[in-house]
Amino acid sequence: MRVPAPRRLLPALTAALLVVGAASAGATSPAASRGPVQADKKEPKPTVVLVHGAFADASGFDDTIALLQKAGFPVIAPANPLRDAAGDAAYIAGVVDSFPGPVILAAHSYGGFVITNAARGHDNVKALVYMGAFAPDEGESALQLAQQFPGSELGAALITREYPVPGGGDPGTDGYIDPAKFRSVFAADLPASRTRLMAATQRPGSVQGLSGAGGAPAWKTIPSWYLIPTADKVIPPAAQRFMAKRAGSKVTEIRSSHVVMISHPDAAAKIIKSAYTATR
Repeated sequence: MRVPAPRRLLPALTAALLVVGAASAGATSPAASRGPVQADKKEPKPTVVLVHGAFADASGFDDTIALLQKAGFPVIAPANPLRDAAGDAAYIAGVVDSFPGPVILAAHSYGGFVITNAARGHDNVKALVYMGAFAPDEGESALQLAQQFPGSELGAALITREYPVPGGGDPGTDGYIDPAKFRSVFAADLPASRTRLMAATQRPGSVQGLSGAGGAPAWKTIPSWYLIPTADKVIPPAAQRFMAKRAGSKVTEIRSSHVVMISHPDAAAKIIKSAYTATR
């Protein structure tokens, strides 16, 4: 009896498939020879440390922080002690020390004085960004620089109150902006409803801190950027231009009150991103 053709062919087909399979297993495809596909690793962005000044707090950076976080930057805005120049700088230097990777230090107002001193000796600080801020040279104070050029209305708007210093001795002196003058001097381009709240929650700056002298400035060794609000009535724009030119900063000017990071958070975030792009 003859075996049907399909049954006679089955052993031959099975043997052929085994031979082909063995040959395929011994072969290496071009893709396999390159090993597993590696996903592209994105370069981590530096941590942006935002430092506020006197008569404000870290919440003034809220909108700027949101924009930076959306762009993928890790951000921290610590509370500046606002007690004394050397101590404030040491505190922010400690914050910088807590990050092993690269850092961009950005600041507003008296915060600029702080970062100028806090960044000294920190190789991981890649850029300094000043926004309506002080960039002092060695031996200069914030009050000295504010009074060096005409246009500041801060002095006439200040109210002082004493506070006890731990350990006894002479009390310290805090400076507040008179709530009745807060909006016109500090934040004229913000709604009155908001500036009333800001005046009530303002953190005072100690006279000791604002009059303290700075050390060797970090801007001599670290590249800097400067956002100058041209309607600033706290730090005269002429003073800011002087400091920016001296530091060799990359300058952007914008029509704004002193609180440029609140009235123009897009401009504040943009200049920080520019600093990152130039130093990456």
